[in-house]
Order: sequence, then C-alpha cells, then structure tokens
Amino acid sequence: MHVKYADKDLHILGFPCNQFGGQEPGTDAEIKEFAKGFDAKFDLFSKIEVNGEGAHPLWKWMKAQPKGKGLLGNGIKWNFTKFLINKEGQVVKRYGPTDDPSTVEKDLSKFM
Repeated sequence: MHVKYADKDLHILGFPCNQFGGQEPGTDAEIKEFAKGFDAKFDLFSKIEVNGEGAHPLWKWMKAQPKGKGLLGNGIKWNFTKFLINKEGQVVKRYGPTDDPSTVEKDLSKFM
C-alpha cells in the first residue's frame, strides 16, 4: 500500500515494540534489516512502548481518540494494531492485529 498510494499522500509509519512476547528484541538497526527482508518501504521508527507508563505520547494520544479505542478498551493487545489517520490528523479507525491490510485499503477511498 505504501508504494501504491504514495502519490496520494498515504504514509505508513511502523513503530516496533517489544512489549508483546518479545517479538522485537533486536536493536533498531537489526529490526530495520529484518524488515528489508519483507521489502518494507515504509518509514520504520525506533522501538517504543505502546502500553503502560512508558507509552510513547503519540500512542497515548491515538488510543485516547474516540475512534482510537479498541473492542476491549484503549490498550494495545498485540503487535500490528493499525490506526488510520486522516489528512486533518484525526484517528478515523482502529484495526486489530489480525485485520489484514486489505481491510485498511478498502477504507482508504473514504479519506483520500
């Protein structure tokens, strides 16, 4: 999706997090190298926390938005939780870790 919609100002941002079963134990450089193996072309930021007292302020904000809450509250349950944010900077939808990216792609037309 990143390549497909880049000309329409879609930006996909990845935030590695090791709070879920230790899935991201490496350094930032190791994580970026691993992502290259999947041909990831989107922006990949430094490893952060998304839950608890140490949660990054961006994630605290996204989870607090009316459309940023999950089915069981605002905590992130597992890696690959996704947020769709419109051009005005508003969270318009939250997707669970198992939601296929094609589900997000279907919603893009409403906001592009």
